[in-house]
Amino acid sequence: MAAPLLNAILEFVDYVFDLSETIDRTRQPSKHDIIEVPPDPKPVPPAARRALAEAEGRERKRDQATQAASGTDQAS
Repeated sequence: MAAPLLNAILEFVDYVFDLSETIDRTRQPSKHDIIEVPPDPKPVPPAARRALAEAEGRERKRDQATQAASGTDQAS
């Protein structure tokens, strides 16, 4: 008589542990879903903007000269 009662109690305890483990597993992935957002970009100082514009202008002139030299100058 004691064996079936003990067996039922142990099965219930096993069920509770399984349930607890399942709940714990469902909580863990949500802890790792943190998204890191990069900081806002710093504005480019005026001197850097001028330097970039000058470099782009030189590159454009170089490309135009290359196209003119190769005879494939296309109307822009």
